Amino acid sequence: IGFVIVRVVEPRLGKYDPSQAGDPAQAAAADEIDPALEARGLRRAGIAFLGVLAVVLLATLPPGAPLRDPATGAIIGQTPFMSSLLFIVMLCFFIPGIAFGSAVGKYKGPNDVIAAVVKTFAGLGGLIFMLLMISQFIAYFNYSNLPSFIATVLAEWLGQAGIPAIPLLIGFVLVIVLLDFIIPGSLAKWAIFAPIFVPLFIRLGVPAQTVFAAYRVGDSPINTLTPLMVYFPVIVAFAQRYQKTAGVGSLVALMLPVAGVVLVAWLLFLIAWFLLGIPLGPGYPVSM
Repeated sequence: IGFVIVRVVEPRLGKYDPSQAGDPAQAAAADEIDPALEARGLRRAGIAFLGVLAVVLLATLPPGAPLRDPATGAIIGQTPFMSSLLFIVMLCFFIPGIAFGSAVGKYKGPNDVIAAVVKTFAGLGGLIFMLLMISQFIAYFNYSNLPSFIATVLAEWLGQAGIPAIPLLIGFVLVIVLLDFIIPGSLAKWAIFAPIFVPLFIRLGVPAQTVFAAYRVGDSPINTLTPLMVYFPVIVAFAQRYQKTAGVGSLVALMLPVAGVVLVAWLLFLIAWFLLGIPLGPGYPVSM
């Protein structure tokens, strides 16, 4: 992957031009910080993080702590700790961020912190609009039942092809790759394919764990190529900070070589693993 990024993807990006950034001041902000101030900011951010962590531990670990379940004393489950987890994670970033900004001179008061938050959310306008459009498309697409229909047709066709185990595994992976463009969710595709392919592969001497491994091989490489992935608009928004003309098409074109290499590598790895007969785990053979 590193070789492809350095030799194929990076040359296509060209030399970075700050004038083409969506926000030149924001894109170049990291270069304007004095190294000595940056080191001091990192030290203070680390101290602030340890302080937040200490408070969380004190509110969680001792018996009768407020973040434990008041009845059972449990930490994991339906407990105040789990209910507050998102807020705790937010504090772990927010407070060290303020400490860093104060140390390097970016934040001189509460108004500077508020202005930074407002500026960040103001730059997410395009992302929010893109999420709205994608959510509407996904809702209408799922309402039509086209994803389930296409997946079922492909699964039945592949299952009736009557081919040996290894070619069938390869065909199964390729079908998952194609469907990942329209059904990015892992659970949705597995719920459709498992009842069809698991019994079919078992008849060919391929256990369920190997089928699931092949499924994951086909499910992972395309995540960076499909606009229906939940986090794809976030990737576009970050790319536009440094290249204001970046969009869905340009990102897909850049990531296509990486996805292709990952798919080929994982597919060869799966075939070699199957031919060598190496167990997928203790008590889980690759073939029956």
